[in-house]
Amino acid sequence: MLLLAPFPAKPSMTPSTAETSPLAQDSLAAVDATPPVARPPKGAWQVIATLLPYLMKYKLRMGLALAALVAAKLANVSIPIFLKEIVDGLTPLATATTQSPNAVAGAVLVIPLALVVGYGLMRLASTGLTEIRELIFARVTQGAVRDISLRVFRHLHQLSLRFHLERQTGGLTRDIERGTRGVGTLVNFTLYSIVPTALEVLLVTAYLAWQYPPIFAWITLAALVAYVVYTFMVTEWRTHFRREMNELDTRANARAIDSLLNYETVKYFNNEEFEAQRYDRSLHRWQEAAIKSQASLSLLNVGQSAIIALAATLMVWQAVVGVQAGTMTLGDLVLVNAFLIQLYVPLNFLGVLYREIKQSIADMERLFGLMAQNKEVADPPGALPLAVKTGTVRFEEVAFAYDPRRPIFRSLSLTLSAGKTTAVVGSSGAGKSTLSRLLYRFYDVQKGRITIDGQDIRTVVQGSVRQAIGIVPQDTVLFNDTLAYNIRYGCPNASDDEVWQAAQSAHLDALIRSLPEGLQTQVGERGLKLSGGEKQRVAIARALLKRPAILVFDEATSALDSESERAIQAEIREVSRGRTSLVIAHRLSTIIDADMIIVLEDGALIEQGRHAELLARRGRYAELWEMQARQDHEATPPIR
Repeated sequence: MLLLAPFPAKPSMTPSTAETSPLAQDSLAAVDATPPVARPPKGAWQVIATLLPYLMKYKLRMGLALAALVAAKLANVSIPIFLKEIVDGLTPLATATTQSPNAVAGAVLVIPLALVVGYGLMRLASTGLTEIRELIFARVTQGAVRDISLRVFRHLHQLSLRFHLERQTGGLTRDIERGTRGVGTLVNFTLYSIVPTALEVLLVTAYLAWQYPPIFAWITLAALVAYVVYTFMVTEWRTHFRREMNELDTRANARAIDSLLNYETVKYFNNEEFEAQRYDRSLHRWQEAAIKSQASLSLLNVGQSAIIALAATLMVWQAVVGVQAGTMTLGDLVLVNAFLIQLYVPLNFLGVLYREIKQSIADMERLFGLMAQNKEVADPPGALPLAVKTGTVRFEEVAFAYDPRRPIFRSLSLTLSAGKTTAVVGSSGAGKSTLSRLLYRFYDVQKGRITIDGQDIRTVVQGSVRQAIGIVPQDTVLFNDTLAYNIRYGCPNASDDEVWQAAQSAHLDALIRSLPEGLQTQVGERGLKLSGGEKQRVAIARALLKRPAILVFDEATSALDSESERAIQAEIREVSRGRTSLVIAHRLSTIIDADMIIVLEDGALIEQGRHAELLARRGRYAELWEMQARQDHEATPPIR
C-alpha cells in the first residue's frame, strides 16, 4: 500500500558541517556547562526595576499621561480656592441684603457669576483630565501585562521536563494569574493614586504655607508623616498574614485542580468525601489566615481614621480661631475644610493602596521567579538548525541520571540505522523511555553524546531536533478540541486535504465517516470521548502530518486490547517503512519484524540482533520471550 506517498520526510536545506569537522574542546565545554541560574527579584525596588523595561516601551504615552495628571491636580486644588472666593464675595452681600435687599439684587448676580463658572470648569477639568490620563495610560498598563504574560508563557514552555514533572498545575496557574493581575494593580495604583495623592498633598501644603499661618502647613505635614509611618509599620507587620493567606490559597487551589483532573480515579475508589475533607482542611487553614489578615486590616483602618480625624479637628479649630480674631474670613474656613475633605478621601485610601501595592509586589515576585527559573536545556550561542540527511541516530557512551544517586545510563552506546526499525526492550526501569526523552532533548546527557547524522544534538537548535522527530507516546493526551485540530497539531499550517490524508494513513477515515460531525467532532478533555485505539490512531496521524525523518513509538500499544494492538501494530509497521524508527516495546510479540532489537538491562546494552538470532542465543531476550509466552498462555482461558 502506498498510503505514505503524500508524507515524505522533509529534506534538509542546511548543509551539515558536523560530519567533516570535529567539535573543539571549548565547544564541548560550552555545551556541557549549565546555564547560570537567574535570580528572581527580591524586594519592592528590584521588582519595580524588573517591571520598568516593559513600561519604558511607551515613553511618549507615559509623558502625556503624567502631564494630564499634573493638570488634573492643579484643577482639583483650585476648586476650594474658587469656592473660597465665592463665599467671600457673597459674605458682604449677605450682610447688605439684610439692610437693603433691593439695592444689591443685581450685584448678587454679577459678582459670583464668573467665580461660579470657573468653579464648574475646574470641576469638569479635574474629572476630564483624569479620564484622559487613564485613557492614554490604558495601553501602557495592558501592553505591559500582555508582554509579561506572553514572556512567562513562552518561558514555561522552554523549561525542562523536570520542572513540569515537579510543578502543580493549579498552583502554577494561580501564581501566573495573581502575578499578571499584580502588574496592572501596581501600575494603576502607583500612577493613578499614589503619585496623584502625593502631588495633591504637596500642592495643598504649599498653598497653605503661602496663604495662611504656618500652623496649617505644620498640621498637614505632621498628619501626613504620622499617617504614612503608621500605615507602613502596620502594613509591614500584617504583610506576612496576607502572604500566608495567598500561599494557603495556592495550595487549596492546587489540591482542588489535582483532584478534578483525577476525577475517574476518585470515582474508582469512592473517595469523594476523602477528597472533600482534604480540600476542606486546606480551606480551613486559609480561612484562619484570612481572619487574621482582616483583623490586622481593621486595626490599620482605625488608626488611620484617628490620625485623619485629629488633623481635621485641629485644622478646623485653627480656622475658627482665625475667623473669630478677624485674620481669616468665612471663605478661608470653607477652603480649609474643602482641602481637608479633598485630602481625606485619598489619604484614607492610601493604606489600602499601600497594602495592595505590597501584595502586588509579592505576587509579582512569584511571577518573576518563574521567569528566573533556570533553563536546564539551553541552546549554545550561535547554534545552527539540525541538517538531516539520512536520519542515522547514535548514542555514544552516554551517561545520564535524573538523580545523581541513581544513574540510569553509565556508558551506553547504540545505533538507530537510517531507514530501519530498531526496537528496544527490557524490564521496567531499564531506561527504555529515557532514550526517547534524551533524543528529544528534554534532558541533556551528563557524559557522551547523541548524534543525528553526525551532529551532536546539544550543538544545534533544539527546536530543529524536535521538528525532525515524530512520536506516538504510550499515553496519548489530546486537546479538548476537534479531531481536525488534534491531527493538525502536528503541522498547524497543514491544509484540510493534508489532514485528511494523514487520517487515512492512520486508518482513521472509517471512524471519521461514522461520526455525524466528522473531523469537527469534539474529542473531550484529554481525548476522553475516544477509545484507546482511536486516540493512538490520532497520535499516528498527528506524527505523520509532521513529516518527520525519525519516528519514535514509546510503548504505543501497551495499554490497548489485543485486537486494537494488532491493528495499531500493523499501522506502525506500515508507517515506519523507509524511516528511521525507534520502537520502545513492552510486549515482545509486537517487534519480531524489527530490523534490530536491542535489549537493555539496568541501563546497559546486553544483547542486540534480530528476533530469531536473539532466541537462538538463549540469553536475556529468550528469557523475556518465554516469560511473556507463559504469561499469555496462563491468561488465555481454556476452550470448553
